[in-house]
Amino acid sequence: MLKLIFQLLAKLPLPVLHTLATVLANIGFYLIKRDKQRVRENLRIANLPYDDAMVKRVLQETVKGGAELAVAFYRQPEQIVSLFQEVHGWHYIEEALAKKQGLLLITPHLGSYDLAGRYISEQLPFPLTAMYKPPKLKAMDDIMQEGRQRGKGRTAPTNLQGVKQVIKALRQGEATIVLPDHVPNPQEGEGVWVKFFNRDALTMTLAGKLAQVKDVCTLFFVGERLPKGKGFVLHIEPVSGSLNGDKTHDAQVINNNVESWILRFPEQYLFAYNRYKKP
Repeated sequence: MLKLIFQLLAKLPLPVLHTLATVLANIGFYLIKRDKQRVRENLRIANLPYDDAMVKRVLQETVKGGAELAVAFYRQPEQIVSLFQEVHGWHYIEEALAKKQGLLLITPHLGSYDLAGRYISEQLPFPLTAMYKPPKLKAMDDIMQEGRQRGKGRTAPTNLQGVKQVIKALRQGEATIVLPDHVPNPQEGEGVWVKFFNRDALTMTLAGKLAQVKDVCTLFFVGERLPKGKGFVLHIEPVSGSLNGDKTHDAQVINNNVESWILRFPEQYLFAYNRYKKP
């Protein structure tokens, strides 16, 4: 049943899909009190407006992102590519390809990261491996795996075996995507406490470690969602600041970059996520 719902949603025109998501988010604004409060608190910590209007916009964009998973998993690749109206910074990818470098592509939970990742994957001449934390719902896991492993897409679990898989891909001059703003599992020795919007947050060290792999080009990217279902804009830029191999320093650099991207598109960040939880 869940798969059928996703397949039906994928057939809807993007403006219709986004309108449906907006309606659901507006209803949810009055029902999901805990998530609404978390969004408000995270906006306040980030020194952003946190009134009802802003909270509602964040929830609307979050639900749009969830609905877009259907598009990412079940539309044909060429249809997904056609949704991107502009691409900024693709020359950074081309420069890395010319040097035969591996591509470490970092994106926070901002905008339409699944669709942006699919767009990039379709343009590359080799596979793209994404680190992947399975959801608790088995049916959803099956859908996500099926959707992400189409074409040149590959997935790697968020464990030691998955890290080895990603490092191997980078050494072969391929690409990987890492989302750096997951709260890591300290029992696996992963994570350091550094500032995120001036508050201590347990932050993964994986992105910094992968950036030290030989002959790797590290880039940030974000898929900006345009209003009224008009599509997306892909932004690609180098990391701001130097990654030197020190895990605490590098984690702070990554967080600083994530903050900068969020401030550019604040409504499109997943502020409902508990970034400051203490495992």
